[in-house]
Amino acid sequence: MADRDADKYFAHSGNDQGDWDPLRIHLKDVATRAQIFAQVFQAGDAAYLAGLLHDLGKYGDLFQDRLRGKESGLDHWSVGAGLSLERYRSCEVALAVQGHHVGLQWWEREELRKLLTANLEQCIRPQRLTEKDPGVLLARLEADGLKLPEGIPTGLSDPKCAASMLDVRMLFSALVDADYLSTEQHFDREAAQSRVPAAELQAAEAADVLERHLEAVTNGSDSSSAVAEIRRDLRGACYAAAEGATGLFTLTAPTGAGKTLSTLAFALRHAKRNRLRRIVVVMPFLSIIDQTVRVYREALAEMEKSGPGDRYILEHHSLALEEAVFHVEGRRLRGMLAQNWDAPIVITTSVQFLESLFSDSPADCRKLHRLAESVVVFDEVQTLPLKVVVPTLATLSHLSARYRSSVVFSTATQPAFRHLDARVRRHCAMGWSPREIVPSELRLFDRAHRVRVSWPKREERIGWPDLAMEFAQLSQVLCIVNLKRHARDFFHLLQPQWGDGAFHLSTAMCPKHRAAVLQEVRARLGAGARCALVATQCVEAGVDLDFPAVFRALGPLDSIAQAAGRCNRNGKLEAGTLRVFVPEDGGSPPGVYKQATDLTAALLNADGGLSIDDPAAFEQYFRVLYSIARVEDPGLLEFIQARDFREVRKRYRIIDQDSVNVLVAYDREKYEDLAKEARNKGLSRNWVARARLYAVSCYRRDAGAMEPVPMKDRSESGDWYLYERNYDFRTGLEVPQELEFLGA
Repeated sequence: MADRDADKYFAHSGNDQGDWDPLRIHLKDVATRAQIFAQVFQAGDAAYLAGLLHDLGKYGDLFQDRLRGKESGLDHWSVGAGLSLERYRSCEVALAVQGHHVGLQWWEREELRKLLTANLEQCIRPQRLTEKDPGVLLARLEADGLKLPEGIPTGLSDPKCAASMLDVRMLFSALVDADYLSTEQHFDREAAQSRVPAAELQAAEAADVLERHLEAVTNGSDSSSAVAEIRRDLRGACYAAAEGATGLFTLTAPTGAGKTLSTLAFALRHAKRNRLRRIVVVMPFLSIIDQTVRVYREALAEMEKSGPGDRYILEHHSLALEEAVFHVEGRRLRGMLAQNWDAPIVITTSVQFLESLFSDSPADCRKLHRLAESVVVFDEVQTLPLKVVVPTLATLSHLSARYRSSVVFSTATQPAFRHLDARVRRHCAMGWSPREIVPSELRLFDRAHRVRVSWPKREERIGWPDLAMEFAQLSQVLCIVNLKRHARDFFHLLQPQWGDGAFHLSTAMCPKHRAAVLQEVRARLGAGARCALVATQCVEAGVDLDFPAVFRALGPLDSIAQAAGRCNRNGKLEAGTLRVFVPEDGGSPPGVYKQATDLTAALLNADGGLSIDDPAAFEQYFRVLYSIARVEDPGLLEFIQARDFREVRKRYRIIDQDSVNVLVAYDREKYEDLAKEARNKGLSRNWVARARLYAVSCYRRDAGAMEPVPMKDRSESGDWYLYERNYDFRTGLEVPQELEFLGA
């Protein structure tokens, strides 16, 4: 047991061994860790200062009394933030220090003035300062053997708002992660020790492992020779482009061309060439993340075996976290590593990655400093909501330029984001001018033409019974529609004819349910059994399915092209068939989706046909779409311009905020366990991570028929509900009359 008389000031009270945490040791440890983290992007001195100042108020006598249970309601962080302004004139350090407990606030002159010594005591009420005189705290810091630096570098590499906000978040991330790790070292030494040694990317070795795997896959593939040649050419293009400097890239290649492993090959070789530290893969949907993880683990199995445990590929999403959160040893470690992304390869979702990139929260921002000197791959980037595109591109551009990272946008239907360059430059000096990895002379799309597209004639519509009759002539067929009610109604119409060969897939089904359906569908396709799948567009981007025939309701041109990617994917047929149709009762999701659908119809009627194999056609399509659709959220941009971290976090959303999460009874036992825990303990981060697997996201209109999940203080969360009725094991959550707020 530590001798508490040897130190007078402590950062934390006793741990399980009865040892108290000396403040001098904690401040020095946090400062050193933060400096190491931030030195990667030349902000080590600022991070070191932030580490020394972040808990300066703990030198106050009132805080020491608080550790002994004699005081409460104290602010021990704002005084350090104020000193960083008064002594160093550093807004970035001030915001980071202030935010490590309360989240990043508002970078505004009058707001920051509240942190100055003359104003601080009144502005933090009803909380109290641990010591009114900062000089007393500084004297105790120096008496403890710590010394503040004489000065630190000031100024931003790019003062524009989206860019400068990222700079603050990266410094904040380094401080917060250092603080969390140091505190973990005190309270849970076993957990802290399990993080050591950290796995390293070892890009050269991993690239060789992947190359051997690719050779084995190629030799054992049953794809056609034409498809195999396209995949070889794509890999060759990735190998060549990987030798370039870090920057912004696009990878535009047809579906079935092997983008998943080719992009990984680019990332590993590029990391080797530029001495980068990790690879982060960002996927748009949970429905496709499992297959990507499986492909990566098979390809790099040798690396996982040679590293410390299974720490080489880290999954950070709800499908992985369910079993990672509370389990000991390996699963517990994966849950810990997900907090700060301390792994060579991280696979996560667009929501997790991008909303963290625009967050004010210590827990969300903690991992961001790991993005410096990384390769960040975005899969199926056309799914990025237009309303957040401009600030997203600006922030990613600054991430690349300032933090020596490479960003890759990989898809078969590349959005024409480069035409937004002028708008992006308002928020980031570098703008958006990526390099295309695949040379046009390879003509991959021309060579990959393996689907015959049948377009509807002008004014031609078809009813569901007639469409079902066309299905009767087929043995394996996929139908993709625009609305959940269309998918449900058509599935019920098909089922009497197809029996257990009929399947339904939509976001009315929870992730666990959708994963089970996809597994069964793939098994039937592989066995040559009868199979009719009716799905919404959730089945399109990146889902590895190979049907000989696909039907697609008229929708956005890029969605139609993605549907074609589920047809004759491996080129086993001379040509698959894609039939585009217009349902008799029409119907389309509102907003940009409907605008894009109407644009596709207009282009079709004007030209008498469209090409889904011509990147130039998509270039024209997206350019017109950007001119008619709102590609900016004025409110979000206003808060970014004001550099208000709190409001930006509220406004920046990948998924529509006007929705609620509903825990459903797909798995009765899981539902009852989670519902009981929610009622007894209230909402928690760990509960949410486990519940997402069994939840359906629904529009918020009238949630009165559902049971709200309470917060820990028993108030309503407003975002989570329990509903054990009306879950169909074929089509998911049905919409009874009292739940019509769920919409389409």
